[in-house]
Amino acid sequence: KLKIKIKPEIVTMGVQNINPENKSGIYVDSGHWNRLINDQETIVIDTRNHYEVSLGSFKNSINPNLNNFREFPDWLNKNINKFIKNKKKMSIAMFCTGGIRCEKATALLLKKGYENVYHLKGGILKYLEEIPSDKNLYNGECYVFDERVALDNHLNKGSYSICHACGMPLSEEDKKNIFYVEGIQCHLCIEKFTDADRARFAERQKQIEDQSENVNTN
Repeated sequence: KLKIKIKPEIVTMGVQNINPENKSGIYVDSGHWNRLINDQETIVIDTRNHYEVSLGSFKNSINPNLNNFREFPDWLNKNINKFIKNKKKMSIAMFCTGGIRCEKATALLLKKGYENVYHLKGGILKYLEEIPSDKNLYNGECYVFDERVALDNHLNKGSYSICHACGMPLSEEDKKNIFYVEGIQCHLCIEKFTDADRARFAERQKQIEDQSENVNTN
């Protein structure tokens, strides 16, 4: 069954009276992004969650280490003055996966009185689509919220998979960790679940494996 829900926001930041459609930072296309972030008068902020940033990011970018986007305003209030001493002189460049979160983040900065605020048009995915490898300043893979988990610099499926217990992305090296059990736990969530939880996960994994075996047999 198809279900459609109408929500006031695609990505919630938790700050009222922020409307990027009315006022947000200056869009920078992929072709001009490298010049902006290479400028010594520019600070670059990754507005994604910490587990997304752990897979890859632009060089020299600041990682707010967010668990979710709602934490961004609080991080901004506590930390932005560590990086910006002159609101009128320095530039702030922000980016995210597809451009939605950084659009809202720039609107918040403008509301706080910052002037030279920019964001990557179309996000990382558009940048990877348009910028050739020899000019690419994005290091690593880009997390995506679908079954592919991550994409490489050529927008092909990357090397990461998902822990089906906690939902965190795992590298091939992570899956060699002694705490990793497929479908049941990884080293990131070993303390998060009870034995009862893991028993449920084990039963779910068994069902998945049985279904896969039946498909292969048929």
